[in-house]
Amino acid sequence: MQFKDFPYQRPELEQIKSEYQALITAFEAAPTAQDAIAIRQQILDTSLRFSGPYNLASVRHSIDTRDAFYQEEKSFFNQAAPELSALSNAFSKALLASPHKAEMAEQLGQHLFNLEEMALKTFQPEIIEDLKEQNRLSTRYQEIKAQAQIEFEGETYNLSTLSPLELSTDRARRKGAQTAKWEYYDSISEEVEDIFDQLVKLRHKMAQKLGYENYIELGYARMARSDYGPQEVAKFRKQIEEQVVPLAQTLYKKQAERIGIDKMEFYDFALEFLDGNPTPKGDADWMVQQADQMYSELSAETKEFFRFMQDKGLLELASKDGKRNGGYCTYFREHQAPFIFSNFNGSAHDFTVLTHEAGHAFQCYLTGRSGADPDYIWPTYEACEIHSMSMEFFSWPWVEQFFKEDSEKFKLAHLGGAVTFLPYGAAVDEFQHLVYEHPEWTPAQRNAAWLELEERYMPHLKSSESGQPFLQRGGYWQRQTHIFASPFYYIDYVLAQICAFQFWDRQLQAPEKAWSDYIKLCETGGRHSFLKLLEIADLQSPFLPDTVEKALRPVRAFLAQK
Repeated sequence: MQFKDFPYQRPELEQIKSEYQALITAFEAAPTAQDAIAIRQQILDTSLRFSGPYNLASVRHSIDTRDAFYQEEKSFFNQAAPELSALSNAFSKALLASPHKAEMAEQLGQHLFNLEEMALKTFQPEIIEDLKEQNRLSTRYQEIKAQAQIEFEGETYNLSTLSPLELSTDRARRKGAQTAKWEYYDSISEEVEDIFDQLVKLRHKMAQKLGYENYIELGYARMARSDYGPQEVAKFRKQIEEQVVPLAQTLYKKQAERIGIDKMEFYDFALEFLDGNPTPKGDADWMVQQADQMYSELSAETKEFFRFMQDKGLLELASKDGKRNGGYCTYFREHQAPFIFSNFNGSAHDFTVLTHEAGHAFQCYLTGRSGADPDYIWPTYEACEIHSMSMEFFSWPWVEQFFKEDSEKFKLAHLGGAVTFLPYGAAVDEFQHLVYEHPEWTPAQRNAAWLELEERYMPHLKSSESGQPFLQRGGYWQRQTHIFASPFYYIDYVLAQICAFQFWDRQLQAPEKAWSDYIKLCETGGRHSFLKLLEIADLQSPFLPDTVEKALRPVRAFLAQK
């Protein structure tokens, strides 16, 4: 069955809740571990009757946020999901209190019980209404961005279709395009800042209801971070500040020389080369054809996976009006089908987003077919991002197929961009720690905090933002969806990038081992915590004091030659 034919029907919420509660009661009375495991499977199947349609409605809403039917369905799930969370929480309690817990852990793995313990810390029935409001607010933010209509040069663009014009070799044109973009963000900033202000206060209130001092600890528990906390992350950010920021500033200076500009302005950093940024040499359909050949040659597993994605219509790639921004991958467990969503716009980002999301999709495709427990289909987010960011690098031998004469330019821009992203990612993470430490801050205080972080992590921006009031007052962070919709989901990309650099180097030195380790990591899915997964893939933990410096060594050497 193709994605377009996946049947959708709003779930019968009260019926599912009633069945779920009855199964919890049966689980508590289970006479043996095997009986308990069988009832748990029934609970997972019942839960899927809700989460499956929820996922499908969310995807179809993101494809066209203006579709009235799926707008209504999204609103329904925003209200209904927290009610299911109450039952999930009740089952977590029953599972952890089970007299068969030790025997079940032998079969299901101890990590499952560790995840359930963390999940218990994130919910009480008292926060159900708060969760509903959080869902409503984050959906509203995403709809505002998705429905952007930006006038430029007599045409109307959305945020994705405007992007190629921001890369123009004509300096006046790219200035105009970027000015139009930031003026749009400025025009929505009052509503966006109000949405975020409500979200911060709401999250702080939820944390206090659950017994936390502030949202930070709750945020980490919601991210299921079982083997590190804020202190380890703070030390990691320090490594980024000390090791990466100076290298990134060097790369910006080299970029300025390449494009022949003495004083870089905010609209110049997107242009990597004087004769234009590398672009793929075809449209979305052509890109899929090239990717089919690439994945056919990469391995038998990737060939089978990518054919499946095409045959089942699981690639939603081209940008269009009303479509949510960005890219993502999700998984339909009832169909054993990953799904890739993106917004192709003719830039090099089309290639990176396709390979990035294909990394996620390939992992859950493998794990889903390995007989993994449904709770192990995905690992935690920082491990997920290793699959995606590393797949970007495993695609390098086929870059010429996509970029032709631009292939060397692409490699330089891709690897350099991976480095310059790291300080930004660390700044986004530190910003969130500060914001949730200070829930009383006004929007102006949050913007001021962002400007201070820019000065530490991205000092090249300070002199470049003159003439753009929105950026000058610290509004840049307002473009970052994760900050609104997925708090604390961002340092994950930075941690994963350091791991992906290790795979990039290993691929150059020992390609067979690199691919074998990667497959091992993907097949393991979420059966273990982040640090244990790193051991399985023979990757050094980013939290060790020398990892960032070691991971950067071969990257520095490559970039120094360019």
